[in-house]
Amino acid sequence: MAENDNQGAGKQQDLTKFIGIVLAAMAILFIVSTGVNYVLVDNLVTQRVNSISVSQEELGEEDTSGDELQKGIIVDLGDFILNLCDESQKKYLKVNVAIEVTKKDTDFPAETEETKSSGHGGHGAAAPAADPMEAIQKEMNQYKPAIRDAVITNLSSKTSTELATAAGKELAKEQITNDINSILGGEREVLRVSFGQFIIQ
Repeated sequence: MAENDNQGAGKQQDLTKFIGIVLAAMAILFIVSTGVNYVLVDNLVTQRVNSISVSQEELGEEDTSGDELQKGIIVDLGDFILNLCDESQKKYLKVNVAIEVTKKDTDFPAETEETKSSGHGGHGAAAPAADPMEAIQKEMNQYKPAIRDAVITNLSSKTSTELATAAGKELAKEQITNDINSILGGEREVLRVSFGQFIIQ
């Protein structure tokens, strides 16, 4: 009987030791895997953050240089009232369109040259300098009929459903930009097309 008790107590101690070893091994394994996981995730997150930071810095640099190049001259094309191409019922679009075109180096002469030409005494009063914006408007007026035709052709080929969405408007602007750039033939380039009032009835 005592032998059975000793054997039972021995088996229970062995079982307790085994459970203790298994628990200790699991705890060690958990700690090691948690540490490895932490290091891997930390490195991965650090790499992602660095790549995002670099991308944003590059974008920021591009944006600043792009902003300098992207400032142009606004040309108002006026209001348009036109039929849309809906089949079920007649729909009309009233829209105000303006375009922004690139500047040329010759558009705005330097002030120092103007002051030099007007500063020479003894020759009487210098002729007033021509308004650069007036000259640009005159230049763009020669293209206005063709540009307005391109805008009308583009927008009247759309349905009210297409133009009701932001994506549809952006597509129309992109197509109008391409059409006007082909009209301008490289003299100037359209930077953006803007819709002012935009009413579909």
